[in-house]
Amino acid sequence: MAIEINASNFEEVLKTDKPVMIDFWAAWCGPCRMIAPLVDELSTEYEGRAVIAKVDVDANQEIALKYGVRNIPTILFLKNGEVVDKSVGAVPKNVLSDKIDAHL
Repeated sequence: MAIEINASNFEEVLKTDKPVMIDFWAAWCGPCRMIAPLVDELSTEYEGRAVIAKVDVDANQEIALKYGVRNIPTILFLKNGEVVDKSVGAVPKNVLSDKIDAHL
């Protein structure tokens, strides 16, 4: 399962030398529900090699604002705490895995 990020653990999750993929989502968002199983699959497939996480934008608006997330689902790819890539909208799993692979 993907790590649920909130204000209390956000900084800790970013303190890794592994690539981080963060899915910004909301329960009411249809496209977010479509890609949720893909995000969970990626968390299993990349366990130990990348950090796969999720941010509920309704519960964690400050994190979404920090990264300028205006549309969901938005998926950010971070390396050393910096955004290195981004995907907006529901996309196929291979698009997400290709972006993770590019930063491994």
